[in-house]
Amino acid sequence: MRDIKIRLQPLTREAFAPYGDVIEVNENNNIMAINYGKTERHHDLANIDVNDQGGKPIVNIFNSQPVSLPFTIKVMERHPLGSQAFINMGKQPYVVVVGKAGEFDIDNLQGFIAQEHQGVNYHKGTWHHYSLCLNEVSQFLVIDRGGEGHNCDEEAIPENINLIIES
Repeated sequence: MRDIKIRLQPLTREAFAPYGDVIEVNENNNIMAINYGKTERHHDLANIDVNDQGGKPIVNIFNSQPVSLPFTIKVMERHPLGSQAFINMGKQPYVVVVGKAGEFDIDNLQGFIAQEHQGVNYHKGTWHHYSLCLNEVSQFLVIDRGGEGHNCDEEAIPENINLIIES
């Protein structure tokens, strides 16, 4: 049996850039006043890419059950035809596990701890684990691709490997 441990690092735009976009309110955003100065718009925070093969953007809400750390990963997934954005609507942090687009590489996965005010947008083809919320059931607003075509590949973790997320 081989153990692979994924240590969590803080979710930052720079660290997450190879996998997608971090969606959050901060001073580095393109900020503009709208609605006669009553609203601060944080503009163009993610590259939503869902048009391949006639796809269209759809909006969903996911209710995710909490997990405890350490957590053993059994499967990773990717969406070859579109990006997928998760905006946390809960009040708890959550875990993001990703690998670069292309062939699945179990030895080069990254783990991030996302704070309750942060969202992520996985770029098309980025390997990722499903929602891993902590402490309590959490809701995520998900902007995804709808339409024809196969848009979800899964890669099972071999039984002789323990892929473990540590706190």
